[in-house]
Amino acid sequence: MPESLKHDEEYLIAETNSMRSQQLQHADATASPQQTDVEIRRLSRRLYVSHALSTWNSRVFEFGAFLFLAHIFPQTLLPASVYALARAASAALFSPWLGSYIDRADRLRVVRQSILGQRLPVVVSCVGFLLMSIYTHLIQSTSGKTITLLILSSLACIEKLSAVLNTISVERDWVVVVAGSDESGLATMNAQMRRIDLFCKLVGPLAISFVDSNSTQLAILVTGTMSSVSVMVEYLAIARVYRSIPALRVAKVTSDEAPSPSPKNLSERFLDTATILLSYFRHPSFLPSFALALLYLTALSFSGQFITYLLAQGLSSATIALFRGVAAIFEMSATWLGPWLNNRIGAVRSGIWFLNAELVFIVLSCALLWLPASDSQADGMTLALVLAVILSRTGLWGFDLSAQLIIQDEVEPEVRGSFSSLEASFQNTFEMLAFLSTVMFPRPEQFKYPAAMSAAAVALSALLYAYFVRARRGHLLHMSRCLDRKDRTRPHSQGWESIPLEEPHETSVEDEVR
Repeated sequence: MPESLKHDEEYLIAETNSMRSQQLQHADATASPQQTDVEIRRLSRRLYVSHALSTWNSRVFEFGAFLFLAHIFPQTLLPASVYALARAASAALFSPWLGSYIDRADRLRVVRQSILGQRLPVVVSCVGFLLMSIYTHLIQSTSGKTITLLILSSLACIEKLSAVLNTISVERDWVVVVAGSDESGLATMNAQMRRIDLFCKLVGPLAISFVDSNSTQLAILVTGTMSSVSVMVEYLAIARVYRSIPALRVAKVTSDEAPSPSPKNLSERFLDTATILLSYFRHPSFLPSFALALLYLTALSFSGQFITYLLAQGLSSATIALFRGVAAIFEMSATWLGPWLNNRIGAVRSGIWFLNAELVFIVLSCALLWLPASDSQADGMTLALVLAVILSRTGLWGFDLSAQLIIQDEVEPEVRGSFSSLEASFQNTFEMLAFLSTVMFPRPEQFKYPAAMSAAAVALSALLYAYFVRARRGHLLHMSRCLDRKDRTRPHSQGWESIPLEEPHETSVEDEVR
């Protein structure tokens, strides 16, 4: 880099840091001194408690609702399919609107509203499930079924959108602010949040399934009771964190940037949405974000689609549960391996290693489904398929952590909500496409087609991220730098400098800083 450009870059970076420091000091002149590591850990635990309760209740209800619908409508899968599709569609369509609200509203108010928005629909839904399980004559007629399903689906949409609101606000905004300039602390908090997510994803459905196997009505009561009881604990825990960290009270949008109070017509709202979309597509972190969203288009995970296929191949429920537990161990391993690798080689480089590892095992899984196999080989092929899917989980969640670090560090505070909500919208859209792929090819012998779509999605994700890495670093793999001991302890953000593809004299100061 020419010496003049280097000085200009250093000046702009220093000026940006100075402005950010002045903003924090102006927002809370009476704030207490910077929290010690002990205080940060204590506050982080309270944030974990709130997030754990929110995630646990969301996972339990998400899975339990399908068990309750299967009990109430035992002769058909249509109600459960409509319910799931409505829930996913609401998140895909309306998540972008949540982002603007997150960027402009008070942080504590957003999280508290998301808590109420999750708990109240769950409690009301459980009351409805309980009444329908007791008074079965209420749903005997077609109109009764339609009305009850419409009400339950609407409540599920509210719960899903509130869950998205909570996840984006806490994982993409609060965590960044609480960690502050401590990059190692941010990586640790991200990993702990992901451990909570994965633990609740595995244990929550197992717990409610165990209760439901004894009594569906008892399972409904347990689900509703947990949601109603946890509200106050979540409220208090999140409020303690908010009051203890002055930076959380700093407005993300200045008064000059605040939206006009006058109502907007339809064309203005359309233009606002188009502007948000364009800013998302043009953002430097778009490719990692979109690559991560693409991974939701998969049938090769331990979801209902893959489990149904394994059952059709003759595996018992107990065997599948065992495999699912092993997969959870590999997923959890990424929450330790990810931060370790991020600290050694940086988030950008670790991301391409994790994503390529997932691609290898997903392609192998897909190939196993397309290879011809005799009856004597079928069991071995199925076992190999399951093992390949299990091994892919470490790469998936390792890349998730790497991409999240990039997005958290590069997305500006005033647009974190809108950026992350668009990412959530694409995630739910691709999840719906994965669901539709098995609707189009419902028979077990056709499962290879959804698997091929899954492999194609991961391959496209890997290509997009490889393009991002090439643009950032000037090359994809540089083994000597990756393994150089002098580089291993650098903070993850130090490996993100953009290496221009043009000659130095053609590079502007703005391009160098970006």
